[in-house]
Amino acid sequence: MARLRYRPKRLIVSTALDTLGANLRPLLAWLVFCALLIAAVWSWTLAVVEQDRQDIRNKLRETAAIDAQAYAGQLGRLISQIDYIMLYQKYQWEKTGGARDLDGQRQAGLLPASPDIIVTIVDAAGNPVTSTLPFKSNRTNVARLPYFREHEMNPGLGLTIAQPRIGLRLGREVLLISRRLDEPDGGFGGVVVVAIEPDYLAPQLGSGSLEPDDLAAVHRFDSIFLAGPPEAKAAVMPVLKGDSGTATQDGGRYRDGRPRAIAWKKVKGYPLYAVVALSEEQRMRSYGARERELKRFAWFATVLLLLVMAGVAAYLLWSAYHKVRRRELTAAYRVATDNAEEGFFIMRPVYGPNKRIVDFAIQDCNEFGATVAGLPREQLVGQRLSTLRGGAEFDNHFPACLEAFERGAYEDVLRVPHPQTRTVLWLHRRLARSGTGVSVTLRDITAAKNQEQELEQQANMDPLTSLPNRFWLMKHLPGALERARAAGARLAVLFIDLDDFKNLNDTQGHAAGDELLRMAALRLKDVLRDCGGEAVVRLGGDEFTMILPAPGSDGQIAAVAAQVIAQLREPFVLGDDVRYTLGASVGISVFPRDGEDGAALLKHADIAMYAAKGNGKSQYRFFHARLSERLVTRLTLQAELKRAVENRCLALYYQPRVHAGTGKLTSMEALVRWNHPERGIVPPDAFIPVAEATGLILPIGEQVIDMACRQLAEWQAAGVPVVPVSINVSPYQLEQQQVGAVLAAALQRYGIDAALLEVEVTESATVQQGTNAAGEVAAIKALGVKLYVDDFGTGYSSLSQLKRLDMDGLKVDRAFTGSLTHGASDVSLFRAIVSIGHAIGMTIVAEGVETREQLAILQELGCDEVQGYFISRPVPAADALALFGRRTLFPATPA
Repeated sequence: MARLRYRPKRLIVSTALDTLGANLRPLLAWLVFCALLIAAVWSWTLAVVEQDRQDIRNKLRETAAIDAQAYAGQLGRLISQIDYIMLYQKYQWEKTGGARDLDGQRQAGLLPASPDIIVTIVDAAGNPVTSTLPFKSNRTNVARLPYFREHEMNPGLGLTIAQPRIGLRLGREVLLISRRLDEPDGGFGGVVVVAIEPDYLAPQLGSGSLEPDDLAAVHRFDSIFLAGPPEAKAAVMPVLKGDSGTATQDGGRYRDGRPRAIAWKKVKGYPLYAVVALSEEQRMRSYGARERELKRFAWFATVLLLLVMAGVAAYLLWSAYHKVRRRELTAAYRVATDNAEEGFFIMRPVYGPNKRIVDFAIQDCNEFGATVAGLPREQLVGQRLSTLRGGAEFDNHFPACLEAFERGAYEDVLRVPHPQTRTVLWLHRRLARSGTGVSVTLRDITAAKNQEQELEQQANMDPLTSLPNRFWLMKHLPGALERARAAGARLAVLFIDLDDFKNLNDTQGHAAGDELLRMAALRLKDVLRDCGGEAVVRLGGDEFTMILPAPGSDGQIAAVAAQVIAQLREPFVLGDDVRYTLGASVGISVFPRDGEDGAALLKHADIAMYAAKGNGKSQYRFFHARLSERLVTRLTLQAELKRAVENRCLALYYQPRVHAGTGKLTSMEALVRWNHPERGIVPPDAFIPVAEATGLILPIGEQVIDMACRQLAEWQAAGVPVVPVSINVSPYQLEQQQVGAVLAAALQRYGIDAALLEVEVTESATVQQGTNAAGEVAAIKALGVKLYVDDFGTGYSSLSQLKRLDMDGLKVDRAFTGSLTHGASDVSLFRAIVSIGHAIGMTIVAEGVETREQLAILQELGCDEVQGYFISRPVPAADALALFGRRTLFPATPA
């Protein structure tokens, strides 16, 4: 009997919920107590840290007040010295009637010789009279300066200190300290001025008193800043009042963002404040070690409390869990016997000589249990597992009973034969220890299992073809590869894709397509049976996969692939005797050469299949690395081209078409170019095939039409004598797109005359059998747009077709132009084309003209127009402007 084992999840969840409910109140109380204790530890720690920080701030304010007082004393002494000089000069000036020579006094040592202190006397008119700094040029009048005017207007003003300003003679910032000079009659006699640099007032508070981030400054009573570092000048100071004061300021008041304790002290006898601001950050750094120590203690206490909390909580849960388990096992027998739809057994352990359990005996069972066992209840009770059915049931039941007895519970699913019908019976088995025994509950889950198997079969089967599907393959393939690896054998994966299956759906409908897929599946089964393959799978759509185990040589694999192609090439008879023929492309990958896992083998077989399609379809290809590289290159180009179209990275180049006799410009062909961000300008032959294969040619065609019409409109608006512009339309566009409607919309959008637009279609497009292509050609002609057959001579068009489509001209392929100089027969052939074209009223244009000799032959043959590198290479629109005004585009004849 098969056995599927799993853990009793519902039992565990139920027990856990009961345990939590029984102990919720004491457990919550314990958790809340521990949380409050942790909160108390952190509250105390943070409170101590904050109190310490506040003590540091208070101490810092006291220190700032002491420093401010010392600074005020220093300033008082400095200003007193300066004031003494001014009072002495005032006295001597007034006593001598203005006869003073300050420079002489400086040289005699009576006045400071330092350049940091400059004493100047200014007369009543504001003109400097004498100074300790000799005058080098014209003396600048200071009568308009504020400090001069204040002394002039206020006889009793006394000493004044002006705001810092650039000195008129020094050219750097100075402080001007001044006193009034009086005439004998009491009138204004001028001022004596002492100019000092602001740094002269810098504090001298002793070594180490101020830290690098501390500030000291001098302010007037009106809060005007006089001296100090730039950081102090930019700071937002509090209102300075009284003889002294202190404050704490946050970092927002300072440019460097550092909070500071500030103190100010009035300078005795002078209208000044000494201000000191000490940085908190500098002092708090020394406190960091104690703060970290406090927080380490808090974290240690927190972790310790969490461990204790977790241990006690675990003990409470463990204790409650075992209480609930005992209650549950005690009630197990009652629950089982009350449910008549479940089989129930009580098993008693049998011990051997070594006190180990060696068997289990059936102590009791209910009627449903006896029915499942296939024996009467009376015969079952008392039997051991080792004797039941001759010991056939021992291996299925003894390990489960032993695990339930030792661990408390066990649960699994059994697959057994039905005792009466011999059909498969699925039982859910649940075992639980009950006291000294084990209770066993059996529940019939056959219906659910059958439904599960049916759903699994549906998930692994393709409903249309009854073949295994991709889901089945991805589950099966790893096992097949493992068997091949163990046997040292190869394994082949054939990726099969029906060629042109979409055409069948488009023309005959999806019902016919489904019928063909079913028939193709039957044919592939026949091939699988003939070659001894392992499986054929429908991946989806029109894609199939065939697995060939131990296929032997590549030649044998190729033979199977050829048989697949041959079988699928045979006509399919659909519906009302409709015969339909298609082919198949097959890509082959081989384990272990082309991949070690299923995903790699499928991918490589898919790549090989695409290579087979690209090589002409209805053939097979083996995978090799170069195929992957080419596919990656193609997919990369496809993705880049898609982005280029979306981002309008395409541009038009213009190649002129001229009259064959005169060289006069008659038309210009618009040629699309891709402006690649890395590769530069990409020519069309590098990306147009990809565009046609992916359908991107449709949006590209619309952009080309739009750009050509817009360029014509711009040229006309600029007054350029424009000529018609021709654009190329592919057969795919004619079949899949309403080219006529796109042209009409563009002509109307830009207000362009239809006569200025020409359309070139390849010769192959003129022989298309699709009704849409013929209708689009007629729609283009109805707009008044001229039609030219491009690359004439490379297809199979007939004169009747050309005449029926009413084409305006033939553009003869460059291969015919290039062979004109090879011999008379080539010239005769071209002459015939010209004659036939003229006979049905068409203009003949020779493409690919590259030499003067070719041009001369074409002129002799009566060709109407020529185009090629001899005339001009394709050029951007900006360069094309130069071509419009020229009388002829023929190159000058060499001298």
